[in-house]
Parts: sequence; structure tokens; C-alpha cells
Amino acid sequence: MPRISAPSVAEHRAAQERALLDAAHAILEETGEAPTMAQVAARAGLARPSVYQYFSSHKELLQALVKDVFPRWTERIASAMRTAPTPGDRILAYAAANIELVAEGSHAIGTTLASIAPGEDVGEQAEQMHRAVQEPLVATLIELDVPEPADVAELINAMVHGGTRMLDAGQSAPQVIKHLETVLRPMVDAYSRPTR
Repeated sequence: MPRISAPSVAEHRAAQERALLDAAHAILEETGEAPTMAQVAARAGLARPSVYQYFSSHKELLQALVKDVFPRWTERIASAMRTAPTPGDRILAYAAANIELVAEGSHAIGTTLASIAPGEDVGEQAEQMHRAVQEPLVATLIELDVPEPADVAELINAMVHGGTRMLDAGQSAPQVIKHLETVLRPMVDAYSRPTR
């Protein structure tokens, strides 16, 4: 039996699982490709068969990675929106937080995970995450009485996606965020004015 490096078996198992997820995350961030079980084991300093004690298959490892990455991404965006002083500023905070996450590499991870197994559970989890990320944006648009808020949210996301392409082309996150604010600010201001 392997040596336990934590006060209990459960804590040891949790620590090993965390090490494997961190290893998978790092490889995915570096390569943009789903890591193999062997790569994850090597990065975590474990024998390849040991990985199967925590994840029964490559798919299960990827599903665990989705569950690990996406909630943190969603919370980061929701947190940025919560701290914005007005509903209009929440829209700008949404766009900025997404761009910052892309600049930090999280978007590449999310995109790669979403494209690994279309139609399977990993893809479904990615779609659920996309909806969860949009929920506070749609709620804000509803609060501002924007017509067809779900459709407008999709258009805002299309602008954010355009911003990610600017990042890929070499622009900095602050530059891209400034561009997005230039485009979104007039809409935000128009819907933030009190109605007569």
C-alpha cells in the first residue's frame, strides 16, 4: 500500500486528486491539448497506474477538470459583476472579466475542454457552464429593461469573442477592454438613463 502523506486516507486521496487536476490543468494550459493519463501521472510524480485509482478513464479525468475549472471561471465573472456599482457597470465588468480570463489562459482551457468530446458529457458540461456564465448578464439586461435580453447577451458575448481574437493577435487585455467599453458604453448609458 502506498505511503499516506496526510493525516487521513481521505485527506491523502483529496491531495492526490488535487495534484492530478493541477497537473492536467498545467499541461492543458501549456499545450492547448487534452493531456493523456501518462502525461498527468508524470507531471504529478506518480506512476501511470496510480492515476486510475482516482480517475477510471481519460474521459472521467476531463469531466473532473471541467468541474474544477468552470466553476472558478463562473465565480470570477460573477464576483466582478457583484462589485460593479451600477447595472450598466456590471455589463462592462462582465466583458472585462471574460477578457482577463482569456488573457490568463482560462479561455483556452475552456475552449479545448468544450471541443474535446462534442455531444458527450464534457461538451454538455461546457454548455451548462456557458449558460451559467451568462445568467448574471441576462439578469442585468432584464433589470435594465433591455428588449430580448438573452439575444442581447449573445451579441455581447460575440463582442467578447471578437476581443479574444484581438488578444490572440497580440493586443493587451487593457487595450481590448478599452475597445469593448467604447462599443458597449453607449448602450449601457442609454439603458441606464432614468425613463420619463
